[in-house]
Amino acid sequence: MSVRRLLAAAAAAVLGGIGLAAPAAAHAAAQSAAVDSYSLTTGRLVGTTAALVALAGVVIGRLALTHSGRVRTPNRRTMAVAALVAGLAGMVVGALNLAVADGGPGTGNGVVGGAAALVLGLIAAVCGRLALARSRRTG
Repeated sequence: MSVRRLLAAAAAAVLGGIGLAAPAAAHAAAQSAAVDSYSLTTGRLVGTTAALVALAGVVIGRLALTHSGRVRTPNRRTMAVAALVAGLAGMVVGALNLAVADGGPGTGNGVVGGAAALVLGLIAAVCGRLALARSRRTG
């Protein structure tokens, strides 16, 4: 039971009015049943995929930054652009997943994956931008 439903039920019980308790009961009946912790819902799949794309961007961006002396300039530039694109894609999909989620963590909406995608996407975009600036400066 979410905190909003619990507060609505407590307010309805305190007020004791049948007219005020009916909307809270209708809201609780309209909500979907709780999902299992291990079931893969669409929201969880989208959030996890966005987080994995953003994580790939972080790895590629880190490689483009650290191996700058040993990697040829066109390859480094390509890796920097790939990290930037993967980071931005992860951020956009993660933010959209968070925007459409109607519950918190554990509800099956992919909130944790969306938040992770947002943070990892930001890191990947920063690493990609730094590597791109470094490749232009040395090239």
